[in-house]
Amino acid sequence: MTRNFPALRFLLVSLLSILGFLVMGYHPGLEDDGIYLSAIQSNLNPALYPKSAEFFRIQMQATVFDRWMTFFVRATHVPLPWAELFWQFASLFAILWACHGITRQFFKQASAQWAGVAVVAAVFTLPVAGTALYMLDQHLHPRTMATALILLAVAWMLEERRWLPAALLAVAFVFHPIMAAMGISFCFFLWMAQSNAVQQWVESRRSNRWSVMKGSQVAAVAPLLWILAPPNPFWQKALDSKPYLDLYQWHWYEWLGAIAPLILFGLLWQVAQRRGEKPLASFALAVFAYGVIHQALAMIVLGPHALVRMVPFQPMRYLHLVYFFLMLLLGCYLGKYFLKASVWRWAVFLLALDAGMFSWQRLTFPGTAHLELPGSAPSNAWLEAFAWIRTNTPIDAYFALDPHYLAEPGEDYHSFRALAERSQLADAVKDAAVVTQVPVLGKEWSEQVEAQAGWEQFQAADFQRLKREFGVDWVLVSLPQSAGLDCRWHNGLLAVCRVL
Repeated sequence: MTRNFPALRFLLVSLLSILGFLVMGYHPGLEDDGIYLSAIQSNLNPALYPKSAEFFRIQMQATVFDRWMTFFVRATHVPLPWAELFWQFASLFAILWACHGITRQFFKQASAQWAGVAVVAAVFTLPVAGTALYMLDQHLHPRTMATALILLAVAWMLEERRWLPAALLAVAFVFHPIMAAMGISFCFFLWMAQSNAVQQWVESRRSNRWSVMKGSQVAAVAPLLWILAPPNPFWQKALDSKPYLDLYQWHWYEWLGAIAPLILFGLLWQVAQRRGEKPLASFALAVFAYGVIHQALAMIVLGPHALVRMVPFQPMRYLHLVYFFLMLLLGCYLGKYFLKASVWRWAVFLLALDAGMFSWQRLTFPGTAHLELPGSAPSNAWLEAFAWIRTNTPIDAYFALDPHYLAEPGEDYHSFRALAERSQLADAVKDAAVVTQVPVLGKEWSEQVEAQAGWEQFQAADFQRLKREFGVDWVLVSLPQSAGLDCRWHNGLLAVCRVL
């Protein structure tokens, strides 16, 4: 029916996008959004962040995401919070639209096609092995927009629209170069798998395509000097704080999460080939070859110390696409052989899967409202403090707070810089991840974090030292606050104070 009635397809994708959005939740200013949201706000109001802005500005040189969002807000006059929500939902819709376009190339049964899309919608926030990535983030991320473009490119390649995928991949590249490079690499494997020459190559088991990944990795490395900067001891310190970047520190179950999908796609390729399902066999072969070669190269790149500067580019991110395809096809087979056209089976399936993922999200962010929509009241003490600071302190205020505040119970990894819209001394958690990408910030980051060591025992003299050394004139401290501070606001947990 959706082939004959495109409006019905639009409606079903819209409904599943809404369901997926409600399950995954929405948390602007969370984790990576501390970088992206701060950059957009800085573009819209250059008076913001007069100090320490390099902890988000330098990394943004590799993407047009912040400039695109700035242009969109100025052109449409849509407030930034609503603009972010719009593009988050539009990206989810585009991803599911592309997923349906992929499934209908392999399965005739509507139950199979839509079960695949429904599974992807439910597991948007599924962790991707040991990469510290979700399939999609609970806030607008350039990776989400790039993923939508990559999946649309894959769907159009399967429909043999050759030039349109290239245009989509080019746009994806300017939003997120690393993820787009993975998409370009996969599309190359897919193109090869669809060709007769590659089928002959596979059958004769002659393989020498290692240069493919090397090309995509070069494409992922934008020609920006800070990206190629040599490592230094401060950068190494930041890198050591992120063990997920080291493949050889992964736990056994994380290795299983990387290897098992490749084995499954290898088996699917063989089964589909025996059944004469040529399009599905070619697709499974492409995923298998892409995964095996990327896995091998990741193990090489992340092994020798001489290649340590390549670690922050996270070559294991190739699994991001693999997980999308894995969840999509698992859902398709579930729909084909189990759900079929049974209403009660679909009801139980959707209820169980979506309720399980929803519960997981509530356990992940227990101190925060599940949907932090524009205009909603702050849902915890930290967000209350950020909101008060945003509206009641000078725009050039320079704050210090616990360098590990992101990991505090109830804070749920919300960025002070993005949500309070004020300059901040470097933190030990998120800014460390920035330093792994931008080594030239290592010395400044290390000095600022070390200056805040022992924050829980700080007294008036310590705060005055921060003011003297860095120009800090405001602090966010836990109650009861230390003597020697001029505190202007507090709730049951935190106080906002001037440094005397």
